Amino acid sequence: QVQLVESGGGLVQAGGSLRLSCAASGRTFSTYAMGWFRQAPGKEREFVAAISWSGGTTYYADSVKGRFTISRDTAKNTVYLQMNSLKPEDTAIYYCALDGDSAPYYYTNPKRYDYWAQGTQVTVSS
Repeated sequence: QVQLVESGGGLVQAGGSLRLSCAASGRTFSTYAMGWFRQAPGKEREFVAAISWSGGTTYYADSVKGRFTISRDTAKNTVYLQMNSLKPEDTAIYYCALDGDSAPYYYTNPKRYDYWAQGTQVTVSS
């Protein structure tokens, strides 16, 4: 069993920054990747960013590329999402996820991930 606890959400003005953190505990030894997804009211859940656990290869949605940075601390089993130049369109609930094993889905596909955090609200005002 894996538990994910995320933090760092909140209210920020457009152009501002936030850093989200997601710490994994439990049986995390089989982690291959962790990722961030978000869901705004009335919209589909969408991929934001992901990182492979061993090599640190990163993947970004086009909508956040150049503004967001995903990183990891393998010793702490923690993934971060640094969000800069925030826009009102970034307002959503953000979820981190952990796959727990290799999977027949690409890093950007939510079906790859077995474990999900509770979500944290990010609100960007203009």
